[in-house]
Amino acid sequence: MKVSFIHAGLFKLDGGAMFGVVPKRMWNKLNPSDENNMCTWSMRCLLIETGDRKILVDTGMGDKQDAKFRSHFEPHGDYDLISSLTESSLKAEDITDVFLTHLHFDHVGGAISKTEKGELYPTFPNATYHTNELHYKWAMDPNPRERASFLKENFVELKNLGVLNFLNVKHETQAFNWIPGIDVQLYYGHTHAMMGLHINTEEKHLKYVADLMPSAFHVGLPYVMSYDIDPLVSIKEKKTFHDRVLQEKALILFEHDPVNAAATLAVNPKGRTVLGDVQNLEDFLVS
Repeated sequence: MKVSFIHAGLFKLDGGAMFGVVPKRMWNKLNPSDENNMCTWSMRCLLIETGDRKILVDTGMGDKQDAKFRSHFEPHGDYDLISSLTESSLKAEDITDVFLTHLHFDHVGGAISKTEKGELYPTFPNATYHTNELHYKWAMDPNPRERASFLKENFVELKNLGVLNFLNVKHETQAFNWIPGIDVQLYYGHTHAMMGLHINTEEKHLKYVADLMPSAFHVGLPYVMSYDIDPLVSIKEKKTFHDRVLQEKALILFEHDPVNAAATLAVNPKGRTVLGDVQNLEDFLVS
C-alpha cells in the first residue's frame, strides 16, 4: 500500500468560525488572519494505491462555482486537483475509487466538473464514488445551519449517473472494514455520519478524519469549529480519537492544515493531549 497527498489548493475561511469559542488572541498566533479575519487553509486530499486500486479521498472545492461564490473563499495556490495528480504521474482516468468523507463543498466540489455548456460530468470517469446513505440523506435535506455547505450540483449527479456507491454501514457508531487495511469510522459532531479513515500499512497506523481534526491547531479539546452541528459531540469524539491515536502510536493526516501535513500525539506533564512529532509536506510518504 502506498499513501501520499494530492493537493487541491488553498482557500480561506473566517478564523472565528474555524476556532469557535477560542479567543482570537489565542488562535491568531496559530494561523494568523488577514485584515478581513480570514485564515488560509489547505484542501489536502489523499491518494491510496493498493493492489490495482487508486483511491482518491476527497476532492477539494473544484472550479465550477461562479465568481461570486469563489470570492467568499478566495481559492488560490500553486496546485489544483488535476495538476497535483499530474505531478504524481496520474490522470483523472486512472482513479478507480473516490472516497468522500462528507459532502460539504470543500470536500466534494471537485468530484463533478462542468463543461463550457454547463453540463455536469464525473471528474473521474472510471471511478466508483463512495459515501453512505445516512449522510447522503442528510445532505439532500439540509438544515439551515449547513445549507450553504451542501451544494447539490456537487453530488446529486453522481447518483443520477449510477456511479455513487453507498457503503454498507451495519452499525452507525462502530468502525467497519472497507477494504483490507482500511477501516471506516462514522462521526456525528461536525456533520451527520461523516466518515474518517483508519489506514494500517506495514509501516504505521494512519488516521485521516477530515473535519473531526482539520488541522494541528485543533488538537486541544476546546478547539472546535463553529461549523460543527454538535460541538459537544465533537469534543467527545475527539477525546475518543485522541485515546486511539495514543494507544496505536498513530500518525494523524491533516486535511486543512496549511503548514503541517501530519503529526503524532503525546501527553504533557499536566496530562493533556498535545502535538507530538510534526511532519511537513516534503517529509510525508508511506509506501
